[in-house]
Amino acid sequence: MERPYRCTAEYQIRTYEIDSRKQATVTALVKLMHETAMQNVIDMKLSVWDLEPRQISWVLMKKYVNIDRLPRLGEKITVETYPAGFEKFFTFRDYKVYDAGGRLIAHSGSTWLLMDTLTRRMTRIPDFILEYGPAIETYGDFLPRPQGKLPAMERVDHRLGFRVYWHDLDFNQHLNNTYYVQWMLEAVPPHLLQSGQLRSLDILYRLECHWQQEVIAETQQLNEGEFLHRLVLAEDGREVASAKTEWM
Repeated sequence: MERPYRCTAEYQIRTYEIDSRKQATVTALVKLMHETAMQNVIDMKLSVWDLEPRQISWVLMKKYVNIDRLPRLGEKITVETYPAGFEKFFTFRDYKVYDAGGRLIAHSGSTWLLMDTLTRRMTRIPDFILEYGPAIETYGDFLPRPQGKLPAMERVDHRLGFRVYWHDLDFNQHLNNTYYVQWMLEAVPPHLLQSGQLRSLDILYRLECHWQQEVIAETQQLNEGEFLHRLVLAEDGREVASAKTEWM
């Protein structure tokens, strides 16, 4: 039976999506996941443009990404995504990435909320969205949901500064959520960027970042291949996001 609220899209990894090893960057893979999700909510009539008259918009709150391997330049992949249920103020979405042979090479679970675009505060999920619940609950193959807490950082081993530029903003007029990931992954030891492989990422988004704000990425190494991350505002030290990564 056709599952009406799922969306699959095929992509071929382009040169602007790879690193020096000719494999897709983690942020490029996340962008393809979110592009597929956008098509899904457009089909469901729940996109940012459908919700705009109601003065609400989707905001990413939590996400994890597990990676068996990253696709390489020219490789064709299929990204599948679907809504994965509701809980109070939150809605969940899963992603699966397959290679051309149908093997699962990455997966991700995420938690989203609705923001009132006037007050910039969280708002309840309206009934016309909750009506999708019974159909969604028939899937039966949801991924684990993102965890709620991460260990607190106790020291800073690596630090790197960034500024939010105009072209870093998304349609909600705040820093695109993929830049949070990119900036965190920049503040790691050089050998990880040059030859390491990210296996898992858990990230919690806490605050919006706006145009021209300065943001500091800080990292603490816990164990071999295991790191804590956070982004803080340079102006007052408020934590923007936190994360944990595991590398090989």
